[in-house]
Amino acid sequence: MMIKNLFYQKLNNLKSNSSSNDFLKYQAQTSPFPLMVDVKKAKGSYIYDKSGKKYLDFVAGVSACSVGHCNKKVISAINKQAKKYLHVMVYGEFITDAALELAKIISKNIPAGLTTTYFTNSGTEAIEASIKLARRYTGKKKIIGAEKAYHGSTLGSLTLMGMEEKKKPFEPLIPMVDFIKYNSINDISKIDSDTACVVLETIQGSAGFIKPKNNYLNLVKKQCLKVGALLILDEIQTGIGRTGKLFGFQNFACVPDIIVYGKGLGGGVPIGAFTTTKEKMDVLHKNPTLGHITTFGGNPLVTAAALQTIKIILNSNLMEKSLEYENIFRNNLKHKLIQEIRGMGLMLCLIMKNSEIANSLVLRAKEKGLILFWLLIEKKAVRITPPLTISKKEISLGCEIIISILNSIESEC
Repeated sequence: MMIKNLFYQKLNNLKSNSSSNDFLKYQAQTSPFPLMVDVKKAKGSYIYDKSGKKYLDFVAGVSACSVGHCNKKVISAINKQAKKYLHVMVYGEFITDAALELAKIISKNIPAGLTTTYFTNSGTEAIEASIKLARRYTGKKKIIGAEKAYHGSTLGSLTLMGMEEKKKPFEPLIPMVDFIKYNSINDISKIDSDTACVVLETIQGSAGFIKPKNNYLNLVKKQCLKVGALLILDEIQTGIGRTGKLFGFQNFACVPDIIVYGKGLGGGVPIGAFTTTKEKMDVLHKNPTLGHITTFGGNPLVTAAALQTIKIILNSNLMEKSLEYENIFRNNLKHKLIQEIRGMGLMLCLIMKNSEIANSLVLRAKEKGLILFWLLIEKKAVRITPPLTISKKEISLGCEIIISILNSIESEC
């Protein structure tokens, strides 16, 4: 109710704003109450609206703008590529320099054997393709996901979402999918000889940034090896430096069969990818041919931006800083209304006492020039996933705003 009332109050104030009216009329929204920041430009850690107000961005396009908004090197790479060619052929047919170099760099910075990458348009497409690959490679049909998981909104990814109320309106979904509870050692036995693959987030995102514990990922991998199933780790949020390593699984000494990622790889442009062994990847181009095909996957502009983004992250101390900055957040965000801070590196969320406090914090922060956001499943959570390039000063400023808002909320209770 609080979100609804604040939304309509804001909407009444915007009635004379033609951009807002047109946005609501002509462009589809994904929720009933959009934040409706009327963006003029974005730079570094800030977004600016058309009235001149600036917002410190603690969300980074939901972890996508990993090296800051409009990073000069990324923009330069896009411009340089745009002068050569924009699009030439569906993915996997022609050789384009940026895509090839990007794939090689990824291979060199992950465990040996994971050599071959397929670039897609988004993380959810990469999930879909990896499921197809697993079924094709193993000859099995059963897929296991995790309760409270989120892997995207296309039909296959939606099937793997561990929330029935989110899926039911779109049924029937893909068949032969079962679920285990994340971090439950007892549930691992559900991975049996009929299983083609197990799909897990390395750190569960929408469920509340839940890390694996008690060697969980390795125990799942051991069971997969025992029964001939593939372990697919979803690194769409955890990947590309956000947790102190290039990929989140590298923090937990577990090597998956297939890595799926996206978001932060593009530095602000849309991209997804999945990486596996050459042997496994090859099943997608024979019996049948064109087992997975995408027109704009590996697009030259996008891979040029991604190549520059990953070079910036690998050739700097941004990954190490993400762990240092995690400690700054944890030290500065201590308040009675914050029950817990979950996550790792610059993939953090605040677990509030209840969802009303979480809602109020996000909405009041926006009014005070700080962008926070919700999580899809855990309603008490508030997302903090700023650009990896954020400064200590900007972190302190944002934390001061959060604490001042929580003090106000506490005084009103």
